[in-house]
Amino acid sequence: MISAEPALVPAPDAAPRTPDDVPGWFWRTDQQVFGWLLDRQTAAGTSGDILELGTYLGRSAILLGNHLQPGETLTVCDLFDSDAPDDDNSAEMAMSYRGSLTRRAFEANYLAFHRHLPTVIQAPTSALADGRVRAGSCRFVHVDASHLYEHVTTDIQVARAALGQDGVIALDDYRSEHTPGVAAAVWEAVFDHGLRPVCLTPEKFYGTWGDAEAVGRELRARDWRGEGYRMDEDTIADHRVHRLAWDGPARNALERPRRSTVRRLALDLLPPVATRAIRRRSARRRS
Repeated sequence: MISAEPALVPAPDAAPRTPDDVPGWFWRTDQQVFGWLLDRQTAAGTSGDILELGTYLGRSAILLGNHLQPGETLTVCDLFDSDAPDDDNSAEMAMSYRGSLTRRAFEANYLAFHRHLPTVIQAPTSALADGRVRAGSCRFVHVDASHLYEHVTTDIQVARAALGQDGVIALDDYRSEHTPGVAAAVWEAVFDHGLRPVCLTPEKFYGTWGDAEAVGRELRARDWRGEGYRMDEDTIADHRVHRLAWDGPARNALERPRRSTVRRLALDLLPPVATRAIRRRSARRRS
């Protein structure tokens, strides 16, 4: 099933109060990098749509929606509760997301912070390879969908076609031990298809097919270390790339863990399949 209507839906009774109340794995460092990149584009007079491939329950989409300029569109593409297109993808969905990921939950979360929904395409991200996202129309693309190599390579191709000159791509899970397919696809794009790395965080790879050095110069101009981040520099494929990670103490509500116990911290950090197992085990103990 493919659906792309921006209809409104009613918000749930217990709407999230902050974006960090929305379940997901979109942490402080990447929130800051997303905001910095999008603000940089706005300040430079760069306009263009924003595309997210794989949105889960909306935690990152909410931030992306905050940075839309007049006339720009945010498009999100996700299977949500639809069937996966192949057996491997279906197994991946069943292991990690089935039961927790629904379109209704995403829409309710997004509408807790925005008056209108983005353009929602409920379909495999490969459906975008047919050109329904206009070539060169986007300034920023976030890829966080399937972790399977064949799917990620297609998502990268979709992103490249959608991005305008000097547009930026953010790729999730490029280094996680349980997602080797993502790592293979990302570094293949660097070494064989001209993707230039700009910044690496513990969770995401940021790059461009445009002027990576210009982005890097402005990245270095911000006093990240003074704000509590660790910043290191490497050279990859003859391109200077920065590694950025949060390295400071918790100083405000955004930086404090939302759960106070070790168990609840584990529920935040583990994959969905593990967190559901912990909750089931706890429920059996209480019964």
